[in-house]
Amino acid sequence: MFNDILMVIQAIAAAVGVYQIVLSFFGWYRRKERITRKPTKSFALIVAAHNEEAVVGALIENLLKMEYPRELFDVFVICDNCTDGTAEVVRKYDGAYACERTNPNQRGKGFAIEWMLKELWKYPRQYDAIVMFDADNLVATNFLQYMNEDLCNGHRVVQGYLDTKNPHDSWVSAANGITYWFCNRLWQLPRYNLKLSNFLGGTGMCFETKLLKEMGWGATSLVEDLEFTVRCIQRGIYPKFNYDARVYDEKPITFRASARQRLRWMQGHFDVSRRYMLPLIWQGIRTGSVVKIDAALYIFNAFIYLIGFLVTLALWFDMMLPGDPHLTSIYSEMPLGLSLAIVLYGYLQCPIAMLMEKVNWKLYLRLLQFPFFFLSWWPIAFYAFFTQNNKTWSHTQHTRVIRLEDVQGKQM
Repeated sequence: MFNDILMVIQAIAAAVGVYQIVLSFFGWYRRKERITRKPTKSFALIVAAHNEEAVVGALIENLLKMEYPRELFDVFVICDNCTDGTAEVVRKYDGAYACERTNPNQRGKGFAIEWMLKELWKYPRQYDAIVMFDADNLVATNFLQYMNEDLCNGHRVVQGYLDTKNPHDSWVSAANGITYWFCNRLWQLPRYNLKLSNFLGGTGMCFETKLLKEMGWGATSLVEDLEFTVRCIQRGIYPKFNYDARVYDEKPITFRASARQRLRWMQGHFDVSRRYMLPLIWQGIRTGSVVKIDAALYIFNAFIYLIGFLVTLALWFDMMLPGDPHLTSIYSEMPLGLSLAIVLYGYLQCPIAMLMEKVNWKLYLRLLQFPFFFLSWWPIAFYAFFTQNNKTWSHTQHTRVIRLEDVQGKQM
C-alpha cells in the first residue's frame, strides 16, 4: 500500500519535472527586445533598504545616471526600521529622497513597500509607473528605456533580467549565479516565448501605477513578489519578462547566509503555494486557461524539492533493510534510455544555460561544486515546510561596495 502511494507521488513529481524539461527547450532561442518608443512614461524608483548604508550610495549614483530624461523619474529610498546611517547617505544625493519608516511590529520588505505606496499616492506628483529595486542592486543604464517601451506596448507588469553582481566572490555566490542564469534562460524565457505568464523576482520589477491603485499591494508574505504575481494572474494580468533589461543582484558569499536566505524564500513559497495553488488549478480548468495551470505548476515546485528529499530518504532507508527492497523507484520502471536521457539533460541544463548566456569561462569550474548547493535545497525545503508560518525577515550582510562598471567589466 505504502509503495503504491509512493509511486503515485513520484509519478506526479516526475510529470511536473518532465513538463519543465519540455518547456526549457523553448528557451533555446530568443528575440532581441527593441527600443522604438520615445521616453514618455514617468517613473518612481523605489528602493527598499534596511541598514544599507554600505551599498545604497552606489545604487543611487547608478540610478541617477540612467539613460532616460532626468525629469521623468525620481528615486525614493525606504529607510525601513534602520539603525544605521542609511538615511544620511541618501540625503547626500540631489534627486534621491529618504523616506524613513519605523514600525517594529511590521518588519520586512512587503510591509515597507505597502507603506511607501500609500505615501506616494499622497504625493503631489503622480507617476505612470513604479519600479522596485533592492538596495544592493545595480541597474543597466538603459533599463528605463525598456520599461517605457513595454508600458507603451500595453504591458502592465514587467520583470527585468536578474543577473548576479558578484559571482566571482565565492563558490556559493557562483552557485547562486548559475541558478539565476538557468532560471532566466530556461524558465523565464520559455514562458515569454510561449506567451505564458512570467514571474516576478523581487527586484527589477515595473508596475503600472493605475494597476497598483486598483489592486493594492497587499503582498506582505516572505515572497511578496510571487504572491503579487499570482494575484495578477488570477485577474488575467500576465507579467512580462524583458530579457534585455538587466538588474545585477548581490548574492550571499557564505553557505550559512545563503541557506538562511533560501529558507526564507522556501517558507514563503510554501505559504503562497498552500493559499493559491488549488484555486489557480481550478480556475485554469474551469476557464480552459493554460496560463493559470502553468502558474499553479510553477508554485508547486516547492513541493517538488520536499518530495525529492522524502522519497530519496525512504528509498535509501529501504535499501539498508535486510532482504529484498520493498519500495520502488519510478526510474526503475522506465525504459533505461528514457530515464538516462531525463537524468542527463537534467544535469546538463545549467551548463547549457551558461553557454547560452555567454558566462565567463572561469565560472564553469564552479559546476563541480554546484551539485552540493543544489542538494542543499532538499533539507532546506523540509525544514521550511514545517516553519512556513515564520515571518522573520533575514538581512543579507554586505562585505564591499561594487559599482556597475566593475560588474560589466568582469563580464567582458
